[in-house]
Amino acid sequence: MEEDHLGKPLLQKKEYPNCPGCKCAYLQHPDAKLPFKEYLNLFCLVLASSIPISSLYPFLYFMVQDFHIAKSDEDIGYYAGAIGAAFMIGRAITAAHWGLIADVYGRKPVIVIGLISVIVFHTLFGLSTNFWMALSSRFFLGFFNGMLGPAKAYASELTNARNQAQGMVVVSTSWGLGLILGPAIGGYLSQPALKYPNLFGAGSLFEQFPYLLPSLCNTVFCIGLLFFVFQLPETLHIHDDIQDVKEEESATEQPYGACAESKGLISAVAVEQTDNHIVSLSQTEMDLKISLPEDGLIEDKHMKRSLFTRKAFIGVMIPYCLWALHDMAHTEVFSLWCISPRSNGGLSFTTVDVGHVLSISGFGMLVFQFVFFPLIANFFGPIMATRIAAVLSVPLVIAYPVIATLDGWMLMVILNLASLVKNILSNVVYGATFLLINNSVPQDQRGVANGLSLCLNSISKAMGPAGGGSLFALGQTRQDAYILPGNELVFTVLGFVAVLSAITTFEPVLPRSTDHPYSDDDK
Repeated sequence: MEEDHLGKPLLQKKEYPNCPGCKCAYLQHPDAKLPFKEYLNLFCLVLASSIPISSLYPFLYFMVQDFHIAKSDEDIGYYAGAIGAAFMIGRAITAAHWGLIADVYGRKPVIVIGLISVIVFHTLFGLSTNFWMALSSRFFLGFFNGMLGPAKAYASELTNARNQAQGMVVVSTSWGLGLILGPAIGGYLSQPALKYPNLFGAGSLFEQFPYLLPSLCNTVFCIGLLFFVFQLPETLHIHDDIQDVKEEESATEQPYGACAESKGLISAVAVEQTDNHIVSLSQTEMDLKISLPEDGLIEDKHMKRSLFTRKAFIGVMIPYCLWALHDMAHTEVFSLWCISPRSNGGLSFTTVDVGHVLSISGFGMLVFQFVFFPLIANFFGPIMATRIAAVLSVPLVIAYPVIATLDGWMLMVILNLASLVKNILSNVVYGATFLLINNSVPQDQRGVANGLSLCLNSISKAMGPAGGGSLFALGQTRQDAYILPGNELVFTVLGFVAVLSAITTFEPVLPRSTDHPYSDDDK
């Protein structure tokens, strides 16, 4: 009789009717399909948030020139690097806090605040009339825009484990596409009174503010998205109090145990009473054990463990931050290199030429991410995918000075191909590391983990434009150096950082356990 009683579940799974996370828990059912409508909205939100990050690079050289703050053209790189780094410095200060807020109050409030910050501060950047206004507007844009971390956690919570790679493709693709389309928009739409005098004649608003139109276009896009963001479901489980669950009695009227649920933990579990502890009998219902001390307080064993004590999480952060440093420095240097004169090893491109190159890269990268990235991530695993992409980037960036010696149609073909491949490789790394971050922590720490990773990532990305701009300015002054003259120094250093990113994907730095979703056996 007692065995029969123990063989059936004593408690049923409890759902909270007022909890937004419980209402959309069906999305994580093993048989649930990918929610395309929700992911489409998320795609547009992340895209709108990422476009401002890189839209300034095609015209930043000319913008600094117009501010008349640089004493010579060789010094422009230093000021351009400072403006490019300001966004990442602001984001580094608050990214972890936005992740914490998303874990307490929900993902949607942080996303809405991030969207509003883009509307306000990106527009102010377009209206900048001096260096300090541009610098401060970029800083506050990063300070108040904490969307990416919660968006990555949100993407993993909208679907089940089987579709997680496809879900993360949405975030990584939209983010990467924004970083490509941003420069394209900036290149085509900056200085419109000069490029399109028939549309924007003398005395127009855009002659007074030549860099406003790229910002204004994204601002209008963001205003339209404000309506759709409220259509997204909230995935965070919000339970007001610790819930008491009544004990069930067996057929012999003997109590066998009780179960309690704390905030954010809703799985019911059959329990067996021992001296001072409640021990799980059903590991299929729940992968955590909850201890009940004598004082009656319930603790989740994950709650007190700091992210900095998780070897897997720290292991992922090292290649992730190194790659962010490499990628943002490359983004800054690529546009400066294209625009700089041929006499200094550049290509003498206009902002429209840069826009053409980056538009082609963006389209090709978008197709690749949606069609091929899930296959690559599932076939190689996120660790190997990161390693291969980082290694292949090295000879590509080192070859840029050779590309600069070409001319005519050969230059355009080779440059577009190189830019396309480089951006595809970058987005493979970002998509794979997004998976590794979520695999390195339990679900109840994903918001904080993605926020903290964004904070550390932002520090690296702040160093990228500042370091890349300074390195580029240094290269311009040593065209006749015996070792690594001019731009050879810049692109060799970029290749070296990519090598470090690949090396850190090996053990003992990056545990192999991050290749699969987190389990209690992972340390």
